[in-house]
Parts: sequence; C-alpha cells; structure tokens
Amino acid sequence: MSDKLLFSHNNSFTPGNRIKLLSYNVQVGMGTSRPHHYVTKSWKHVLPHAAHFNNLDQIAELVKGYDIVGLQEVDAGSIRSSYVNQTAYLAEKAEFAFWQHQTNRNLGHFAKHSNGLLCQYPLQHIEQHKLPGRLPGRGAMIAFFGAPENPLVVVLLHLALGKKARQQQLLYISNIVSAYEHVVLMGDLNCQPESEEMLSLLQSTDLRAPVADLLTFPSWKPSRMLDHILVSPSLRVHDVSVVDVAISDHLPISMDVTIPGAVGLAA
Repeated sequence: MSDKLLFSHNNSFTPGNRIKLLSYNVQVGMGTSRPHHYVTKSWKHVLPHAAHFNNLDQIAELVKGYDIVGLQEVDAGSIRSSYVNQTAYLAEKAEFAFWQHQTNRNLGHFAKHSNGLLCQYPLQHIEQHKLPGRLPGRGAMIAFFGAPENPLVVVLLHLALGKKARQQQLLYISNIVSAYEHVVLMGDLNCQPESEEMLSLLQSTDLRAPVADLLTFPSWKPSRMLDHILVSPSLRVHDVSVVDVAISDHLPISMDVTIPGAVGLAA
C-alpha cells in the first residue's frame, strides 16, 4: 500500500461525524509486559524475531474500528523489523485506507525510529517537522483534513525524555497549532498532566487539559499518564479511556469526538 494514497480526494468523511481516535506507543512490537523484559528482551531492539509479527497482528486487531490512529515507536524497515515498514503492515492488516510514516532517527539497516499515522479518510495535506532539542531524532507529523480554510488538524508527537527539550518542543508546536480552530494533539508526550511543560502548552493554546487518572505506563502496572489526546474546545468529546491491552510497555488511549459541521472537507 503506497503512502501516496494519502493525497486522494475521494472523500467519505462528512461534517458532524463522530469519529474514534487512538494514540499508541507500540514499542516496535516488542511485547514488553514485565519489568525484567527490558533486560531479557533488549536484543529485540536490534535483531528480528518471529513474535514481532504476532504482536503486530494483535495491534492490528486492536486498531480496527478506529478512524484516526497515531502510532509512536514504529520501525520504517530495518533488520529488527525484518525490513518491514510497520506502519504499512498495520494499515494493510487493519484495512486502513491511508497511512503515512515519519522517520525521525534513521540508523540505516539497524533501526528506523518512526511515528506512524493510520486513517480511514484522505488528507488535504500533511507536514513533517523536526522538533528542537539537544539530541536530534524527535519529530511531529501534522495532518490536515478538509478544506484549507477550515481544516481539522491532527498533530502526532513523541516527545523527548528530558524536560528542557520537551519544553522547547511543546513551545514549537504551540506556535503552530494556535493558528487553527479545530486541533487534535496526540502521542507519547513523556510528561504528566501536572508537569510544567504540559501546563505551559495549555496556557499558550486553547487545547483542553487531559483527563486525569488515565494511567498508561507501564502497561503491566500503570502509574503514570504519559500518553495523551488533547483537543480544541470546538470538538465535542464523548468518551476518553485507556485500553487495557498489554502488548507494548505503554497502554493505548482512546477518544471519541464529534467534528463540528463548520469543518470544511474536500469533495
């Protein structure tokens, strides 16, 4: 399946639709579900293994039924993924019409650290941004649905581990999203709702604060909320929850929203 299909204008996404969103750090399909797996399964970061595909197939079953899915920690095709682009694999297995990936740290044959986007609706266009920080390798994928004058803007992120870098990265993103009325920001933000960098993002944009107590990490005994979906006030939220499925070291977060009729969508 070609990622060029993303730019098709055959649109079945009508204004006012209730849609299902999911954000999931899939950890390259490693299947970490216990603390000791960080040691015993560490070799899976660099070498292929059969369980990758079993885990990816489980993830594909999970994401079926969602309309827009943001993926973090997917591989774009290297030794460790058996040279399979995992975003494309999941799109085909889960029967998504469109997909795109963003490789932010390309280690050649050894690893291609990427974000991935799966969607059932075509895009008006997509932007890929390199995020600031002392260490390179973090990026944002920004997808625009609908007419250019009033789009739905979906921002997919995987932020840095360091607080200072996260502050820089969220400041960079806030300057972009502030220009749009209808925004979804999702991903592994590596910080909790009460963190200084998260509060700064909410103060500098009109994005809604994340719902409290949606613990996503670690998957086997969640104690931290590192994964988020934030939305503009123009999007009506019906439901938000953590999906209890321990395939990765993160749990996915799900949200149902209604897109307002004011959003113009391509014919």
